[in-house]
Amino acid sequence: MSVNASYTKRFINLRGTLSCRLIGYETFVLVIFLSFARFALVASAQDSVRPNIIYIMADDLGYAELGCYGQKKIKTPNLDKMANAGMRFTQHYAGTAVCAPTRCSLMTGLHTGHTFIRANSPGYPNGQLPIPSDTETIATILRRVGYKTACIGKWGLGNFNNSGAATKQGFDHFFGYYDQRHAHNYYTDHLYRNSQRVALDGRTYSHDLLTAEAMTFLQQNADGPFFLYLPYCIPHTKFQVPELGGYENNDWKPNHKTHAAMITRMDRDVGRIIGKVKELGIAENTLIMFTSDHGAHGQSGTSKFFHSCGDFRGIKRSLYEGGLRTPFLAQWPGKIKAGTITHHISAFWDMLPTLAEICNAETTTNHDGISFAPTLFGKATQKEHEYLYWELFESKKHNRAVRYGKWKAVIPNWYKSQSPELYDLSSDVAESNDVAKKHPDVVRKVNHLLKTARTPSLYWNVKSKGFDVQKACIDTGIAPPKKRSKNQN
Repeated sequence: MSVNASYTKRFINLRGTLSCRLIGYETFVLVIFLSFARFALVASAQDSVRPNIIYIMADDLGYAELGCYGQKKIKTPNLDKMANAGMRFTQHYAGTAVCAPTRCSLMTGLHTGHTFIRANSPGYPNGQLPIPSDTETIATILRRVGYKTACIGKWGLGNFNNSGAATKQGFDHFFGYYDQRHAHNYYTDHLYRNSQRVALDGRTYSHDLLTAEAMTFLQQNADGPFFLYLPYCIPHTKFQVPELGGYENNDWKPNHKTHAAMITRMDRDVGRIIGKVKELGIAENTLIMFTSDHGAHGQSGTSKFFHSCGDFRGIKRSLYEGGLRTPFLAQWPGKIKAGTITHHISAFWDMLPTLAEICNAETTTNHDGISFAPTLFGKATQKEHEYLYWELFESKKHNRAVRYGKWKAVIPNWYKSQSPELYDLSSDVAESNDVAKKHPDVVRKVNHLLKTARTPSLYWNVKSKGFDVQKACIDTGIAPPKKRSKNQN
C-alpha cells in the first residue's frame, strides 16, 4: 500500500470516529436541553396553578385583641402561630368603621367615597340596601377563571331575594346570615343556605355551624381552586358563648369573660381550618388571610378593659385610627416568608386587585385599590397610595377622613364643622395633638382630597342626614317604612 493510500485510509477512519463522537455529543446536548426545557415547562405550569384563597374576617375585633398585636388577657394561640408562620401588617385599614360599607369596599375594591353602600341602611326592610346586580366583586372575578366560591358567615350586602344576594354576586355557595341585624343573635332559629331558610332549634351556637360548613366546603373542594370567604360574627354583640373555658374563674365582669371566650373560640376554629388545609395536603397552594371588618365595638367597657385598640384613639363608628386600623395576617408556606412584619399602608379596597394579580384574573371595572402582592412576596416593586379616603354617613354624624403619607385628617362631624383636624401619625398614633394650625399647606391639600376623592351618593348625603330610606325603598320597589329605625351594626 502506498504512503498516500495509508494516510487516506487513516484520515477516513479518523473522520468517521470524530463524526460519531460529534453526533454523540450533539445528541447528549440535545437530550440535556430537552430535559431542562421540560423541567422549565413543568415549573412554569406549577407556578401558573391558581392558588386556593381563604379570607377570614372577624366582626368588631379590635386591632389589639390578638396576642400577636399586643393583647395580654385574651388568648389567641392559633392566630399568633399564623403571624409567626406568615406576615403581619401593622398599617392595614378597614373600608370604614361599620359593617355594610366596609364589606362593600372589600368586595368591590372601592373606597367609601365611591362605593354603592356608604353606611348601614336603618329602616330598610330585611336588612341592607342591596348592591346592584351588575356589581363586580372579588367572587365574580375569581369565578370567571374557574374558582369554586363560597361565602359562609355574615353577608350584609343584600338579602336572599334581591340583587344583593351572595349567590347573585359571584358566590356558588352561601351559608349564614343575610340580614346583619339577624346576625346579632348567635342562638337564632334559622340561617340561610343559598336562598333556602334552614330552621334551627334556637339552642345551637351559630358560629360552630359556620365553621362546620367551612370545613365541609374545604373537604369537598380540595382539588381547587377555591375561594372561601369566611366573615365570622364574633365578637360582635350579643355577648353569647356556649362555655367560658379558661376565663370562667377569672375575677372579671360576666360580659368581659364572655367577650374573651368568644374570641378564643374563634381563634380555635381558625386553627382547625388551618389544620384542615394541612390535612388535605393543599397548604403549599393555599393563601390564608385573617382580619377584622373594623375597630372594636367597645360595649360593656370591653375596649378599656382589654385595651382593644391599643394606643389608637376611637372605636367602631369613629374614623380615628381605633375605628379603622385592623389586624391583618397572611400565610402561604413557601411564598410568604415566615415571621415577617410589614408597615406597608394598605386597605380593604386593595384586596380585589391583590387577589386578581395573585390568581391571574382580569378585572373589568375601575377600582381604587393597589395590589400588595409585591409586599406579600417580598419584592421591591410595591406601589404606594398617594392617599386613603373614608366617609361614613349616619343620622347624627357624617365623618370623613384622609390618610396622606404620615398625615391623618379627620372631620368627626361634617354637619357641625367642615374644618379637618390634622395629626402626624409618625409621632402621634393616638391622634391627641391637632396640628392643623401649624401646617396650613397640608390642610389645604387634605381639604382638596376630602372634597374631590368622592362622588355623590344617591342614598347617603348631607341633605338626607344619613340614609335616605324613602328614596331607597321607592327605587327598589319596596314599601317605605312608616318609622325610621335605629342604626344597624
